Amino acid sequence: MSAKEGRTVTWVGALLDAVLIALKFVAGIFGQSQALIADAVHSVSDLFTDIIVVVGLRMGRKGPDERHHFGHARLETLASFIVGVALIGTALYLGIEAALNIYRHTECHPTKLALIGAGVSIVLKEALYHYMVRVGRRIKSRLIVANAWNHRSDSLSSVAVLIGVTGALIRPAWHVLDGYAALLVSFFIIKVGLDSLRESLREFTDTAPPPEILDSIRVCARGVPGVLDMHDLRVRTSGGLYQMETHIVVDGQLTVAEGHRIAKAVESCLAEEVADLDRVIVHVDPAGQETVTE
Repeated sequence: MSAKEGRTVTWVGALLDAVLIALKFVAGIFGQSQALIADAVHSVSDLFTDIIVVVGLRMGRKGPDERHHFGHARLETLASFIVGVALIGTALYLGIEAALNIYRHTECHPTKLALIGAGVSIVLKEALYHYMVRVGRRIKSRLIVANAWNHRSDSLSSVAVLIGVTGALIRPAWHVLDGYAALLVSFFIIKVGLDSLRESLREFTDTAPPPEILDSIRVCARGVPGVLDMHDLRVRTSGGLYQMETHIVVDGQLTVAEGHRIAKAVESCLAEEVADLDRVIVHVDPAGQETVTE
């Protein structure tokens, strides 16, 4: 159900992007705003990434099978990486074009039509961001949340366009503001793209979560009755969810059934304590025979 909900919100975003692409190109061309045209190109990249997100969700939310024992969540991570690369590529193209126009003193005198196009884009994109980020957090999909910020970057870039166009309308001699607004748009997009790449690379390299999360896991496990200590805690992230394994130390005189019961209690505690937990494996060691490497 979560994957279906994620695909639904992404298709809504794709439909909105298609509408905004047409609106921005028309308003940018007839409204004589290079910044709004650049913003339209940004929306084209949004539409492209929406398609990647849909494919990533469809594949990444599949469960384990004979060839993928840990599921397909890394495909969702790969989709997030592609989104980041697409964003950075788009930003570099827009930034270079804007810088060249500024250097060449290319004159562009926006009209009120460009102002209207930017305003409509801000309202629609900001609404889409809030809708999408709520769904992403509810279904625990980092890919959806990343795409939500992708849409917000479009909203922020439209704000830059709005400022640039307004300045040029107030004083035509300030027409260069439109070019600077387009340049500012590219910086917004690069920031979002780099964030997406950084999070994806953290998952690909099995980077451990922040120390505070590891500490909360240790406190939770050691607080379960019957647990004398814990060691060899390993945590990685896959598809935005945590996968972990750890060893707990129990009284060596306990039966196998009692040790198993304690291990299950630890799993239940971690499921409640760690919000984005995918799976946990708890190994039971008898006291005096454990090897602490933590």
